[in-house]
Amino acid sequence: MCTWSMISLQDANSPSMEHLTMFHDYILMINILITMMVVYIISSISLNKIINRTLMQNQLIELIWTFIPMIILIFMAFPSIKILYLMDEIFSPMMTIKCMAHQWYWSYEYSDFNNIEFDSFMIPTEELNKNEFRLLEVSNRMIIPLNTQIRLLISSVDVIHSWTIPSLGIKIDATPGRINQTNLMTIRPGLFYGQCSEICGANHSFMPIIVESTNIKSFISWIKKFN
Repeated sequence: MCTWSMISLQDANSPSMEHLTMFHDYILMINILITMMVVYIISSISLNKIINRTLMQNQLIELIWTFIPMIILIFMAFPSIKILYLMDEIFSPMMTIKCMAHQWYWSYEYSDFNNIEFDSFMIPTEELNKNEFRLLEVSNRMIIPLNTQIRLLISSVDVIHSWTIPSLGIKIDATPGRINQTNLMTIRPGLFYGQCSEICGANHSFMPIIVESTNIKSFISWIKKFN
């Protein structure tokens, strides 16, 4: 999760977030190189006392500064398109979880199992335990098995919300009358925190999300509690 004075991305806990992190570093490297080149050109021109007053045009230079940016944009576009399609693809999910957004809480339904449906509210500050986080703890966590392809169906019953877990690389809108889906998979166990990322009313800041990734044995034990 994000901590104080953190200026980088959160640690990746899903394959899609790993791709996004690598793409971020790749684009950042290109931007740094372009910035250094522009600063060097501006400095050299500013400090250069040699002036050619008869130079009006140079087609070779114009071709160079046209084709080089085009090539750079191509190298930026192809990885971006690849990641975009990978994130939209659903790879033979093992289970499906339905998530419904309300003002101002979340509801989850494990449609592959019987009678597993619950609401997730934020725990008020005065009810928190010593080691819990303010405005991030919930009454019921969304528990999922580790290294399992999961299809997440998201919608809303009132206004537009957004189900967001930064460390999993997921941000998907919950729109009334529309079902959006995404692929969810965790590569390590733990608690992954998120919040609603679409302004949805007075208590928009009080819609936290917690995804708990656990091993298959613990997940089955949790499932049995509802039966």
